[in-house]
Amino acid sequence: MRRILRAPGRRTAATVTLALALAAAAPQPARAEPGTLTEVRAELERLYHDAEVATNRYDAADEKVTGQEKRVHALRSRIGAAETRLGRLTSLAGAAARAQYRGDSLPAEMQFALSGNPERALDDASLVRQTQRATQGVLTALSATREDLGTRTEEAAAELKRLRASRRDRDTERRTIEKHIAEAKSLESRLEKKEVERIAALEKKEADDAQATWVGTGILDKVGTEATPAGRKAIAFATRQLGKPYVWGAEGPDSYDCSGLTSGAWLAAGHPIPRTSEEQWRLLKHVPVEKMRPGDLIIYFADASHVALYIGDGKIIQAPRPGRWVYVSPAASMEILGVVRPDA
Repeated sequence: MRRILRAPGRRTAATVTLALALAAAAPQPARAEPGTLTEVRAELERLYHDAEVATNRYDAADEKVTGQEKRVHALRSRIGAAETRLGRLTSLAGAAARAQYRGDSLPAEMQFALSGNPERALDDASLVRQTQRATQGVLTALSATREDLGTRTEEAAAELKRLRASRRDRDTERRTIEKHIAEAKSLESRLEKKEVERIAALEKKEADDAQATWVGTGILDKVGTEATPAGRKAIAFATRQLGKPYVWGAEGPDSYDCSGLTSGAWLAAGHPIPRTSEEQWRLLKHVPVEKMRPGDLIIYFADASHVALYIGDGKIIQAPRPGRWVYVSPAASMEILGVVRPDA
């Protein structure tokens, strides 16, 4: 969980230096300077959390741009098809008019184009005028469709432009926070070995305490123990990624961020899901925590900024944060917001 523990800590020159630098680098209003190792760790976690939120926003903006690009491309393809058909029918209508002037029956290609069943194509000269009227109706409707598609394409292109601008804004925000994180990581690397070990011990104790409290409620006696076939495939995929590094925005195959891992796992299971943890929380089916089963996704923190894959026995596979790797950890080691089911 990302909360500040109040346990006492040994102050060192490195600790104080790191604390002051972090306070200066943080993209937040002025804060009290952290002093103990516990507070330093909390400040680092806050920065990592802010970076993950910013990355989620960028990934969501990028996904919207990609989807809108596909819509614009599809509309343009439909316009091309409509124009081709409009040109062909216009040509056939002219051929029909010339045939009527000569007293001939409809051209064979006109009969084929206008007949719902080629075997029963029009061959009765008395229906020429009726067919021409029908043809004109088709041409009018097709022209209207072409104009409508043109309008919709222009609107879609304008929306695409807006989304690309939003993505640029999110990318700027992400780069700013990544700069602060890089500074924090650099300062963190200057800590003495014993200080690093103590921070790791504090983190493990907090996770273990939270997990023990959660398990103590009897929750594991209620949750499901069997995954669906798709859930087993998702878990198998995630298991194969163990040990790979966390990288912001990464979707594999060599590195992942938290939602890149979960979306990749469920894509491998044959169930494409939204790219970001926020969208996974918003769009996938919610299930009560006590009814979750292996393969479900656990969403963390009030802002749905983190997600992991539940694998059973109170454990998850997650891509945690920079400097870490994909690994198995206790399911309740972070603040649980809720559970979603990709294959509901």
